[in-house]
Parts: sequence; C-alpha cells; structure tokens
Amino acid sequence: MTEICFVTSNNNKIKEVQPFIKNQKIISLQDLNFNGDIKETEKTFKGNSFLKADFIYKKYKINCFSDDSGLEVEALNNTPGVLSARYAGKNASSNDNIELLLKNLKGIKNRRARFITSICLIIDSSVIFFEGVVLGTIIDHKSGNNGFGYDPVFIPDGYNKTFSKMPFEFKNSISHRSIAIKKLVNYINELS
Repeated sequence: MTEICFVTSNNNKIKEVQPFIKNQKIISLQDLNFNGDIKETEKTFKGNSFLKADFIYKKYKINCFSDDSGLEVEALNNTPGVLSARYAGKNASSNDNIELLLKNLKGIKNRRARFITSICLIIDSSVIFFEGVVLGTIIDHKSGNNGFGYDPVFIPDGYNKTFSKMPFEFKNSISHRSIAIKKLVNYINELS
C-alpha cells in the first residue's frame, strides 16, 4: 500500500476520507513531523489548495492533496471568499464572522450564496483539481447548533433547514467538501 499525504493537521478530516480510498494509506502533516504554517496568500480557493499541496510535494517528495473552502455571497461581490475563516479579523470566531456577514447583508434582498471547496491533488508531478459547490441562501439569523463556520445561516437549495439544523452525517453527505472528496476518491481509486 502506498502513502499519500492529506495536507492538513486535522485528523478528523483524515478519518473521514481514509475509508473511501483503496490501496493508499493517508498520512497527515503530523506524520511528516511538519508543524509549520503554510500561508494562504492566493486570491482563490483553487490557488490556495495548490499552494499548500505544492509546498508539501516539493519539500517531502510525496504525493499529496489539500483543500481550501469557504463561503461566497453574491451581493457582497463573492466575499468573504478565501477570507471566510478570517472575515471579521485574524483571530475572529465563527460567531464574529457570522455577525459581520449579517450586518453587511442588512437590508439586502439578494441573499444568494455558495459554499465552495477546491481540492488540489499532486501525484508524480501531475496536478489535478476537484471542486465541490453547494448553492443556497443566507438567512437573517442563526438557526441550529450542529456544524461550524457559516452553517447556522446557510440553507442549501432544495432544503428548508440550515446546515446547522441537519444531522451531522446528512450534512456531510451533501456538503461542498463531500462533493469534492468523492471526485478525488473516484480518481485515486481508478489509479489503483
């Protein structure tokens, strides 16, 4: 079984993905003894996912993949975008980010938004991207206690509950990240 690095320090992400990938053992940054910070300086999710994967691929000469995700709100020129986690400032909480988002949307009728995930896979110098998108609407108050980030104010199209009101497993089955991960898994499994 060969190894592939998921460029993340989040072991929960690795546990989520490993059962679906055949003939590849997923390792983390911790397994590589990498504790540094890879700055996300690009202006797109695709750019940031490439930046992280490319850094680890060049440093350790190991096949790897990384992801970058966030929320884009149509009426706010697709912000918060790549700054989703830092929308209200560098050390902002999810609640701070949500409050700023709702403040910036006050009085705006167009509440269309989308969650997006971009995954960059680098295998033997080949670079492949996978994307997952979920369209939806931002409501004007928080609803639900599950999930994280902007989940309490985002209702995906075709549903009448926020991501935060959905059971965790169900939300994960329809999320932008799961859409992108399924594409990645299918690609990797076809290589085996």
